[in-house]
Amino acid sequence: MSENKQSETIKGERTMSKGFIAQYAAEAALQTKGVARLMPSPGVALKESLGVLHEGKGVSVVFHENDDGFVSITVYPIIYYGMIIPEVAWAIQERVKADVERFTGLMVESVDVHVCGVVTREENQN
Repeated sequence: MSENKQSETIKGERTMSKGFIAQYAAEAALQTKGVARLMPSPGVALKESLGVLHEGKGVSVVFHENDDGFVSITVYPIIYYGMIIPEVAWAIQERVKADVERFTGLMVESVDVHVCGVVTREENQN
């Protein structure tokens, strides 16, 4: 197998696994107390406007360049009104890190949380 063909295969596997990692992270974030829903990142919103389905809405996954098994995750939650935002963000970080490491075997270097808004419980049900 040529070196070029081998790198394409590895890249293809990595792209597929990003979706799975994003899905685990999204489910973990949504199960965190105080999270109403996740807001799609700007890149995902653009893809969806073009008709491309995306797993793990509201989550961005980045692999390290040197392929050492480390990953960085960014979560874009909308929080319920009345919750203490730093506490919810901390809980999201802890839960996402634990779930992704447990289910994928990868090491999560960082979980960044960008709160995109606050809603009342009635607003979220619409």
